[in-house]
Amino acid sequence: MPELPEVETVKETLKRKVTGKTIKSVTVRHNNIIAYPLVEEFKKKLIGQEIKTLSRRGKWIIFHLTDYYMLSHLRMEGKYFLKDKDDEITKHQHVIFEFTDGTSLRYQDVRKFGRMYLVKKDELEDCEPIKELGLEPWDKELTTTYLKDKYKSLKHPIKSVLLDQSIITGIGNIYADEILFLSKINPNKLPKELKDKDLSNIIENTKSVLEEAIKKGGTTIRSYTSDEGITGMFQNDLYVHQRANEKCRVCGSTIVKTRIGGRGTYYCPKCQK
Repeated sequence: MPELPEVETVKETLKRKVTGKTIKSVTVRHNNIIAYPLVEEFKKKLIGQEIKTLSRRGKWIIFHLTDYYMLSHLRMEGKYFLKDKDDEITKHQHVIFEFTDGTSLRYQDVRKFGRMYLVKKDELEDCEPIKELGLEPWDKELTTTYLKDKYKSLKHPIKSVLLDQSIITGIGNIYADEILFLSKINPNKLPKELKDKDLSNIIENTKSVLEEAIKKGGTTIRSYTSDEGITGMFQNDLYVHQRANEKCRVCGSTIVKTRIGGRGTYYCPKCQK
């Protein structure tokens, strides 16, 4: 599943390609992708809307339109492609936005898990997907005090807690492994066992790992494509994720793979005792 750096890369790519375009018509070929409002209302309200810019909140891409915000979550397999309106519509292109300039933006999703919302501009912070999100990694309110308060009653391993979007938003499986490795924290450790220095390391390494991944276009995974021809290069910098049975680049021990909360988890047993 694309995480914050991949979503940021997709957002920036789309921003360059579709800002200033006006929607002429919308075709929805799989209704479940439209979470809110009803499909016919979604299509009707988008006609005539200009894309002013794009932003990101957590793993959500936000299209800033003339009168609305359109929220898009890629989930497992979602991808966007800009095409000419007469180009063949392929099997898995489920939502097509046709623009007045003769181009079209195609949302492609093999597994159909992606979701879209259309909300009024004054309703963004109160809509369900956004109001449930925690702090962005660079929010000044993300402090050790904040994490201690959030972590004090949690009984799940820290690896699972890092994936909780209601605490810090944007971290997924790949980057949680890398953050914990750089913080020298065992993924099985309970949050309440962490010291202030551990929490400070989590905050700083979250920022540094995600910033570096954004610079390199994210990490190439099977389900992630930012645009045709763009490859995420951060996979070359991964210390532990998907490196089971390889030697740790820091201490030479063998990287271990286990499962925590149903997610494949990679760590160094020596660096992360």
